[in-house]
Amino acid sequence: MTKFDPVAYAQDLIRRPSVTPVDAGALDILQTSLDALGFKTRRMPFGEVDNLYARLGTGSPHFCFAGHTDVVPTGDPAHWADGPFDAKIKDGFLFGRGAADMKGSIAAFIAALTEYLAENGPPKGSISLLITGDEEGPAIHGTKAVLEALAKEGETFEHVIMGEPTCAQTMGDMLKQGRRGSMNGTIHVRGSQGHVAYPERFSNPITPLVAILGALKAKPLDDGNEFFGPSNLEITTVDVGNPATNVTPEIASARFNIRFNTDHTSDSLKSWIDGICANVAKNFKGSVDVDYQVSGEAFLTPPGAFTELVRDAAETVTGQRPVQSTTGGTSDARFFKDYAEVLDFGLVGTSMHKIDENVPVADIVTLTQIYRRVLDTYFARFAK
Repeated sequence: MTKFDPVAYAQDLIRRPSVTPVDAGALDILQTSLDALGFKTRRMPFGEVDNLYARLGTGSPHFCFAGHTDVVPTGDPAHWADGPFDAKIKDGFLFGRGAADMKGSIAAFIAALTEYLAENGPPKGSISLLITGDEEGPAIHGTKAVLEALAKEGETFEHVIMGEPTCAQTMGDMLKQGRRGSMNGTIHVRGSQGHVAYPERFSNPITPLVAILGALKAKPLDDGNEFFGPSNLEITTVDVGNPATNVTPEIASARFNIRFNTDHTSDSLKSWIDGICANVAKNFKGSVDVDYQVSGEAFLTPPGAFTELVRDAAETVTGQRPVQSTTGGTSDARFFKDYAEVLDFGLVGTSMHKIDENVPVADIVTLTQIYRRVLDTYFARFAK
């Protein structure tokens, strides 16, 4: 058997400039590979986003690898040492947009899968891949939409690995067993404009807005818990748009973001914020409204057989046991949380989204070995 080269495969994927929501042929590469391996593949487009779902087998246990081929914009290409989609290898590093996040991880899994099936044939159970083109964008027409459609068809999952770049410094040092929730809010306060010398004639919206923001920041949301650090609320902008020095504005607004742990839900936080706004608005001759956008709820995959299997695989290959973490931003794992046990585990993420994004070639090879170990042990452990 010719050994599959995950690095060359990663280069092929990187050379497709798949900036959200453009696919640029990246999913075609994957679909061709999976068709050749005997998977039942199908494209599942929603809106302007294309997605790929592929499954081999129909039985249980069902293991899914999930991820995305879309990438963030490159910034000014002239600031890159080479073209952001040239996929050059220099001094043992593979450069290009998506090398770390997360075309390198996808290539590693395809390599592990190809070698596993060549030696073992189809497993006693099912393997699937759900690859979206919308993770770096609004994330409305990608994993979320595909899972909802598959659920209506009766599709079920048991265990999922998202190939996000989770390692902090060295390959295999960290996996993510949960993620904080994320909620944005915009506070709109409408008063009335007036001359500052006649306070009885106006209602300044800045005053209640400042009071609301002060109350939101008055004390920590929590002290964290066993698996999560403290939640945090950050004010990201305050907008008045008033060029005058002697006139109060009619409207003032502010935006905030909350990254919250499992001590809260978006609904509980909304109730808290709405209560503060209502209390401040009692003595204000105007209106206070809040618009909310929830990116995802906090979730945790508790330590158990699946998390230990992945940690065992990484330790067998690298000699170090991954720390279980819930740090960092959100991922599409938040959409899987209601369908299966899900973990994020992939490459080192220190260069993701940066100019000259890169990953050590050796790390892609190591991750291939870890994913292969996961496949080798998963069906032996979970198949009935």
